[in-house]
Amino acid sequence: MTVINNQSAEHYIWGSQCDGWHLVKSERLSIIQERVPSGCSEFRHFHAKAEQFFFILSGIATMELEGKIFRVKPNEGIHIPAGSRHQLSNQHETDLVFTVTSTPPSHGDRIEI
Repeated sequence: MTVINNQSAEHYIWGSQCDGWHLVKSERLSIIQERVPSGCSEFRHFHAKAEQFFFILSGIATMELEGKIFRVKPNEGIHIPAGSRHQLSNQHETDLVFTVTSTPPSHGDRIEI
C-alpha cells in the first residue's frame, strides 16, 4: 500500500485539454481526480452498469442530468444512477477540479448519445 496523489497516480488526457488521474483503479471500484478548464465539457452519455458520484474540490460544475441542470459547488457532490443521461461542463472562468467515483468502473461502459 502507498499514499496516492495526482503526482504518483496514472495520468491521462481526455478531450483536448482535460486531465485525469486514476487514484483507485480496481475491478470493482474507480476513483479518478479530474481537471476541466474553463469552457470545456464532456459529451452527453450514460453508463449501462456503472453508477457515479462526482465530488467537487474547486470550481463549479454544471451537470446536465436527465434534462435538469445542476450547479455543483466545492464540497458538494451529485450522484448519477446507472442508465442516467448526463453531461458535465465547466461554464466558469476557473478550472474545475473534482473526483468521480464509479462502481463498477465506468471504462468500457460509456454510451455516447
